[in-house]
Amino acid sequence: YQPPPLSEKTLPDAFVVQISALYKVPVIYSIVSGNEKGYFIIDSYSGIVRTKKNLNLEDFPVLFNVQATDSSNPSIFNQVSVRVEVIDENDFPPVFPSSLLEERLEENLPPTQIVQLKAQDNDTGRNGFLTYGILGGDKLKFRIDEATGILYSTASFDYEEEPREYQVVIYAEDDGIPEKKRGYCTVVIKIVD
Repeated sequence: YQPPPLSEKTLPDAFVVQISALYKVPVIYSIVSGNEKGYFIIDSYSGIVRTKKNLNLEDFPVLFNVQATDSSNPSIFNQVSVRVEVIDENDFPPVFPSSLLEERLEENLPPTQIVQLKAQDNDTGRNGFLTYGILGGDKLKFRIDEATGILYSTASFDYEEEPREYQVVIYAEDDGIPEKKRGYCTVVIKIVD
């Protein structure tokens, strides 16, 4: 048996799977091995497996064995294994060290690197894998490297022309399951003479 993965936030007494043995007389179900940490309980008559306590992601996957025993003759039984996996939930959004940055950019430069933005995400695996993008601001004059978080100008600026200041809203997005989370940072870019 391989039931659908459980969330790491699954509460005690949650349904996991129902074990079913085909036999001519009623059987008694029991977990006989692999449940040393006591995560699961089984109803001896229905074969329904439920969680017994909160799940610790680091302990999974868990493989345990269930035995179905003839209710009138304990020497007649059969066993099946159950593999339970747990999904790491996306607990944290990405966070930038500062929500507002100010950068200076000299006029008349060719397209150039302005600043590298780096967000932190306290999740692991794909839940902590970040990509960067521009949410608001002048997307024609700026671009961001999706992987590195480096913000670039894509044009040359003239101090004598308006505007002399640009606001670019950057986001960092994780690759979380079941939903992606975002963090934001505003970069104020001042054109200097």
